[in-house]
Amino acid sequence: MSVSHSLALEPGIDNKQLWGMDFHNPVFPISAGFTLLFILYALFDPATASAQMVAARTWAIEHFDWLFMFAGNAFVLFCFALILLPVGKVRLGGATARPEYSTMSWFAMLFAAGMGIGLMFWSVAEPVAYYTDWYGTPLNAPARTPEGASAAMGATMFHWGLHPWAIYAVVAVAIGFFTFNMGLPLSLRAAFFPLLGNKVRGWPGHLIDILAVLATIFGLATSLGLGATQAASGLNFLTGAENSIDLQIWIIVVVSCITVLSVWRGIDGGVKLLSNINMVLATTLMVFVAFAGGIVAYFGWLGTTASDYASHLFQLSNWIGREDDKWLHGWTVFYWAWWISWSPFVGIFIARISKGRTVRAMVTAVLIVPTLVTLLWMTAFGGNALAQTTGGIGELAKGISDVSLPLFQMLANMPLSSVTSLLAVMLVLVFFVTSADSGALVIDCITAGGKVDAPRRQKVLWACLVGVIAAILLSAGGTDALNALQAGAVTAGLPFTVVLLVMLIGLYKALHECHYA
Repeated sequence: MSVSHSLALEPGIDNKQLWGMDFHNPVFPISAGFTLLFILYALFDPATASAQMVAARTWAIEHFDWLFMFAGNAFVLFCFALILLPVGKVRLGGATARPEYSTMSWFAMLFAAGMGIGLMFWSVAEPVAYYTDWYGTPLNAPARTPEGASAAMGATMFHWGLHPWAIYAVVAVAIGFFTFNMGLPLSLRAAFFPLLGNKVRGWPGHLIDILAVLATIFGLATSLGLGATQAASGLNFLTGAENSIDLQIWIIVVVSCITVLSVWRGIDGGVKLLSNINMVLATTLMVFVAFAGGIVAYFGWLGTTASDYASHLFQLSNWIGREDDKWLHGWTVFYWAWWISWSPFVGIFIARISKGRTVRAMVTAVLIVPTLVTLLWMTAFGGNALAQTTGGIGELAKGISDVSLPLFQMLANMPLSSVTSLLAVMLVLVFFVTSADSGALVIDCITAGGKVDAPRRQKVLWACLVGVIAAILLSAGGTDALNALQAGAVTAGLPFTVVLLVMLIGLYKALHECHYA
């Protein structure tokens, strides 16, 4: 099963040269047009836009919770099938292809792009929120009890463990295989070649790529804008600097400037270098927190966290007969929709850096290794956070007041708090850069018709636009405008869920035929 030519060069894939850049028509103009319209919509009446989009998100989550939950479980099972079945021997790029990046650099990049920034905040805030009943408790476990603590750690691992990484892994394998083994463009449409055939060159393929671009732009702009407010909260907590719109805009400007420099330097000199640095800094902070909280206690918590995850996994995966609807919809289903809306971005990026690896090695690494690292991370931060909460130590004992502060509130009760808190802020900012850098690369690939060698100025353009969108929405519409954008991205997860489930069929068929060819 092979394709000897690139669809990017076929009739129907029409690229336009403009100012030294290479734009794919009609994906680029339509994506740009819809982005502009949505921004104007969010700015014209931020409160109304936010209310309407949140209502759409709520409708999608409440009426299709079963679909999101079913899909999350299906992706995990499909990944284990890829690992165990003979199709796992298929190598991305062909039998003679070899990896471009070392295992450590590759892992650092996929982790930094995938969810490194989220772990910085939610590894403390999430278990404390569940334990103190900030917005419901998982499985209706009693708040502030040992049972509640167990459910809190198990649910936190559930949201950041196998399920989200399975979503990313499936998309990455599909795009990597059809791009590097079949000569299709590096874009989401490539994954649907077995189902759509040459129609991926036409409007069905255009629509798939347009949805991918919009979901990526909305997701990145939202994360950058809301992340700036969180980083500003951290600086306010550390230095007393006023958490103002001006400070948040300056954070976006600084992050965007570093992102542009990183994008200009390319993958090796940019996101790869920053990801490696971030992994060293993150590991240092994690080890410090583990020792500062008591290394003996840490290893005890490690076993408990793993046990909590395993013992609650099947209950949390089931959506039938659940009595914790508020918590289920507000956390799990929301997360699943968010991960799915981000899957084109993260999946394409992982595919881009994974050429030369077998499907089995790639899926194993993407699924298992981040879950193990998340276990180590959540144990250090979540374990210490719950210890302070149950022990009546510091602000965490009072519960959650602002989700951007728990990390710093926990560090404040440990040695060298000013140093570790500053390190945490630095990690947050650099994780923003790596996410924005990889996102700009992905948007550029899609809007250039799936090319991996588009002019650097195009990547710079997208990196700047994401920062500009976040800054404009934050300054003119505040968090209401950003919430509208986030709700739009999450709502987009509903059609993507159907699209990805259909994609599984074509992917397995293609891998099976390739293995036995």
